Amino acid sequence: MKSRPNWPAGIFALVWLAIVVGPLLYLVTVSLRSRAEYLGKSVWAMPDALSLDNYVTVLTGGFGQYLLNNVIVTVATVAIVVLVTVPAAYAVVRNTSPFVQRGFTLLLMGLAIPAQATIIPVYLMITRMQLYDTLTAIILPTAAFALPVAMLVLVNSLRDVPRELYEAQAIDGAGPMRVLVSLVLPLARPAIMTVVVYTALNAWNGFLFPLVLTQSESSRVLTLGLWDFQGQFGTNVPALLAAVTLSVLPIFAVYLIGRRFLLSGLTAGFGK
Repeated sequence: MKSRPNWPAGIFALVWLAIVVGPLLYLVTVSLRSRAEYLGKSVWAMPDALSLDNYVTVLTGGFGQYLLNNVIVTVATVAIVVLVTVPAAYAVVRNTSPFVQRGFTLLLMGLAIPAQATIIPVYLMITRMQLYDTLTAIILPTAAFALPVAMLVLVNSLRDVPRELYEAQAIDGAGPMRVLVSLVLPLARPAIMTVVVYTALNAWNGFLFPLVLTQSESSRVLTLGLWDFQGQFGTNVPALLAAVTLSVLPIFAVYLIGRRFLLSGLTAGFGK
């Protein structure tokens, strides 16, 4: 039987494509035109000549330091979350003691607590630890608030691993560390990549913790840097959008690399 075309789905897909591509197209085309051309022509018109002057202006205006700080915060946050949650999720799945299970339940309660509700206690803790106005002050709370979701994804993924595989490893004389390295890590790769992408997105786009926990320009990240550029290039919209474009490219590359793991990682364990 010949299948009929799904016209409503196709129309919806085209509308959604326009919603997604439209702002990106505007972002890139405006960033490649001069300020005079932007003021004198339609915002949707293609530039007469492609110009990288806006990108040069942004890169010579402190953007490099903001980008480096953002990379440090993101990489450190992802490393902490992965190093903590992978063995912790393995322990939750393999250990049936009430203490471990209650600890996991308590950790999941963090899903219901927004960062805004804890910003004052976090600020007091950071200042008493003498970490205020450092990148560490951003990394630690960002990683802490990423742990509940990361644990939920990894625990559900590891519960999909058949018990017979763990038993086979035990018969071969493998200890917990060897099982973790040789069995858990390869099988949990999609879930780990999901955690990496999710944590990187949150760390890269974080604004609240950098705003409250840092002050000097040397510890400023991209989100605060773009806020400064809004004042610095307030009348130079192409330069401002060039800064936005540069800030989007690295995390967009991370998403493209890990996107094929996202669906399998997020849905792991939920079919049971």
